Amino acid sequence: MKIVTHSPQETVKAAEKLGSLLKAGDMIAYKGGLGAGKTTFTRGLAIGMGLGDSVTSPTFALVNEYRGKSMTLYHFDMYRISSEEDLESTGFYDYPFEDNVAAVEWSENIAEFLPKDTIYITINSIGENDREIIIEDGGRFAAAWD
Repeated sequence: MKIVTHSPQETVKAAEKLGSLLKAGDMIAYKGGLGAGKTTFTRGLAIGMGLGDSVTSPTFALVNEYRGKSMTLYHFDMYRISSEEDLESTGFYDYPFEDNVAAVEWSENIAEFLPKDTIYITINSIGENDREIIIEDGGRFAAAWD
Protein backbone atom coordinates (compact mmCIF):
# COMPACT_ATOMS: atom_id res chain seq x y z
CA MET A 1 0.00 0.00 0.00
CA LYS A 2 1.32 3.46 -0.88
CA ILE A 3 0.34 6.80 0.67
CA VAL A 4 1.63 10.23 -0.37
CA THR A 5 1.61 13.07 2.13
CA HIS A 6 2.38 16.73 1.50
CA SER A 7 3.26 18.00 4.98
CA PRO A 8 4.48 16.72 8.34
CA GLN A 9 0.90 17.12 9.61
CA GLU A 10 -0.43 14.83 6.86
CA THR A 11 2.28 12.29 7.69
CA VAL A 12 1.23 12.36 11.35
CA LYS A 13 -2.45 11.92 10.36
CA ALA A 14 -1.67 8.90 8.15
CA ALA A 15 0.37 7.32 10.94
CA GLU A 16 -2.35 8.14 13.47
CA LYS A 17 -4.80 6.06 11.43
CA LEU A 18 -2.34 3.17 11.35
CA GLY A 19 -1.59 3.55 15.08
CA SER A 20 -5.28 3.14 15.90
CA LEU A 21 -5.19 -0.28 14.18
CA LEU A 22 -2.09 -1.68 15.88
CA LYS A 23 -2.34 -4.48 18.38
CA ALA A 24 -0.08 -5.99 21.02
CA GLY A 25 2.84 -7.82 19.44
CA ASP A 26 3.09 -5.62 16.33
CA MET A 27 6.60 -4.74 15.19
CA ILE A 28 7.10 -1.79 12.83
CA ALA A 29 10.37 -1.70 10.87
CA TYR A 30 11.20 1.60 9.17
CA LYS A 31 13.32 2.09 6.10
CA GLY A 32 14.26 5.59 4.98
CA GLY A 33 17.15 8.01 4.99
CA LEU A 34 18.04 10.77 7.41
CA GLY A 35 15.23 13.31 7.66
CA ALA A 36 12.73 11.10 5.84
CA GLY A 37 10.14 11.44 8.59
CA LYS A 38 10.46 8.25 10.65
CA THR A 39 10.15 10.05 13.99
CA THR A 40 7.29 12.19 12.65
CA PHE A 41 5.51 8.99 11.58
CA THR A 42 6.13 7.48 15.03
CA ARG A 43 4.54 10.57 16.60
CA GLY A 44 1.40 9.76 14.62
CA LEU A 45 1.51 6.10 15.68
CA ALA A 46 1.69 7.20 19.32
CA ILE A 47 -1.27 9.55 18.90
CA GLY A 48 -3.30 6.80 17.21
CA MET A 49 -2.46 4.44 20.06
CA GLY A 50 -3.68 7.03 22.58
CA LEU A 51 -0.19 7.75 23.92
CA GLY A 52 0.04 11.48 23.19
CA ASP A 53 2.39 13.34 20.86
CA SER A 54 5.55 13.78 22.97
CA VAL A 55 7.68 11.63 20.66
CA THR A 56 11.36 12.40 20.12
CA SER A 57 14.11 10.69 18.18
CA PRO A 58 15.76 7.87 20.14
CA THR A 59 19.13 8.50 18.45
CA PHE A 60 21.16 8.98 21.63
CA ALA A 61 19.01 6.93 24.01
CA LEU A 62 18.68 4.00 21.55
CA VAL A 63 15.10 3.47 22.79
CA ASN A 64 12.30 5.72 24.00
CA GLU A 65 9.25 4.29 25.75
CA TYR A 66 5.76 5.77 25.49
CA ARG A 67 3.48 4.16 28.05
CA GLY A 68 -0.28 3.88 27.84
CA LYS A 69 -2.94 2.21 29.93
CA SER A 70 -2.94 -1.03 27.98
CA MET A 71 0.19 -0.91 25.78
CA THR A 72 3.60 0.67 25.52
CA LEU A 73 5.25 1.83 22.30
CA TYR A 74 8.99 1.10 22.20
CA HIS A 75 10.75 3.36 19.70
CA PHE A 76 14.23 2.10 18.78
CA ASP A 77 17.07 3.65 16.78
CA MET A 78 19.38 0.97 15.37
CA TYR A 79 21.59 3.35 13.35
CA ARG A 80 24.73 2.39 15.28
CA ILE A 81 23.92 -1.32 15.60
CA SER A 82 25.95 -3.53 13.28
CA SER A 83 26.00 -6.99 14.86
CA GLU A 84 23.95 -9.35 16.98
CA GLU A 85 26.25 -8.54 19.92
CA ASP A 86 25.48 -4.83 19.49
CA LEU A 87 21.77 -5.63 19.37
CA GLU A 88 21.96 -7.75 22.48
CA SER A 89 23.81 -4.99 24.34
CA THR A 90 20.81 -2.67 23.79
CA GLY A 91 18.60 -5.05 25.78
CA PHE A 92 16.40 -5.50 22.68
CA TYR A 93 15.61 -9.13 23.50
CA ASP A 94 14.48 -8.23 27.02
CA TYR A 95 11.51 -6.06 26.02
CA PRO A 96 8.00 -7.59 26.32
CA PHE A 97 7.12 -7.17 22.63
CA GLU A 98 4.26 -9.69 22.77
CA ASP A 99 2.25 -7.29 24.99
CA ASN A 100 3.26 -4.02 23.32
CA VAL A 101 4.22 -2.38 20.02
CA ALA A 102 7.72 -1.62 18.75
CA ALA A 103 8.83 0.82 16.06
CA VAL A 104 12.40 0.38 14.82
CA GLU A 105 14.29 3.07 12.91
CA TRP A 106 17.21 1.87 10.74
CA SER A 107 15.66 -1.61 10.82
CA GLU A 108 17.82 -2.74 7.91
CA ASN A 109 20.69 -3.02 10.44
CA ILE A 110 18.82 -5.77 12.33
CA ALA A 111 16.62 -7.19 9.55
CA GLU A 112 17.65 -10.80 10.15
CA PHE A 113 16.53 -10.58 13.80
CA LEU A 114 13.03 -9.22 13.19
CA PRO A 115 9.90 -11.43 13.39
CA LYS A 116 8.42 -12.87 10.19
CA ASP A 117 5.22 -10.84 10.57
CA THR A 118 7.02 -7.47 10.92
CA ILE A 119 5.21 -4.52 9.31
CA TYR A 120 7.68 -2.72 7.02
CA ILE A 121 7.25 1.00 6.39
CA THR A 122 9.46 2.75 3.86
CA ILE A 123 9.39 6.55 3.91
CA ASN A 124 10.87 8.34 0.91
CA SER A 125 11.30 12.09 0.64
CA ILE A 126 9.92 13.09 -2.78
CA GLY A 127 9.98 16.85 -2.24
CA GLU A 128 10.56 19.41 0.48
CA ASN A 129 7.56 18.28 2.54
CA ASP A 130 6.23 15.47 0.34
CA ARG A 131 6.62 11.88 1.49
CA GLU A 132 5.89 8.58 -0.18
CA ILE A 133 5.00 6.05 2.50
CA ILE A 134 4.97 2.39 1.52
CA ILE A 135 3.39 -0.01 4.01
CA GLU A 136 4.14 -3.71 3.60
CA ASP A 137 1.79 -5.54 5.94
CA GLY A 138 0.36 -8.38 3.90
CA GLY A 139 -2.75 -6.29 3.21
CA ARG A 140 -3.77 -6.14 6.85
CA PHE A 141 -4.44 -2.38 6.90
CA ALA A 142 -5.51 -1.84 3.28
CA ALA A 143 -9.22 -1.63 4.14
CA ALA A 144 -8.57 1.39 6.39
CA TRP A 145 -7.55 3.43 3.35
CA ASP A 146 -10.39 2.39 1.02
